[in-house]
Amino acid sequence: MKEEALASHIAPWMHVITAGGGVPLNELLPVSGSVYVARLNGQDMPDEMSALQQFWEVLKFPEYFGWNWHALYDCLRDLEWLSSDHHVLIIESVEMALSEDEVAREEFFRSLWRAGQRWSYVKRPEGVTLSKLSIVLSCDEESASSLARRLRGFQGQSNF
Repeated sequence: MKEEALASHIAPWMHVITAGGGVPLNELLPVSGSVYVARLNGQDMPDEMSALQQFWEVLKFPEYFGWNWHALYDCLRDLEWLSSDHHVLIIESVEMALSEDEVAREEFFRSLWRAGQRWSYVKRPEGVTLSKLSIVLSCDEESASSLARRLRGFQGQSNF
């Protein structure tokens, strides 16, 4: 039971972990190829512009980035400017991201969900399905179950 509180596999591309928890590397990394790991911190994302700025800097978004949630989604589903086969996005203290703006927070999580959903899956020799974009959201234990519930709420929603 404690293990479930430490890591929740929400979808092939989405994981929620708490301090001391983790996602097995075989759920994140491809059998071969290059991997780009981007690490962000929710404490550095108090508002919409700060959040978008963090993504722009860490993921080296192109100059045409539009500085809104649709542009974030568009760039996250592309990432062609990063010469890698697989991408791992880690957001620590995600419970702090946009904590004062519930509308922006919903758009933030929806953009992450949709981007992960849009990436194609890769079948591994051992039969595991793996997304080319893995998103790991790290939060405190008190926030883990509500975050997992919120993300599961996106399942079955249209991508458009």
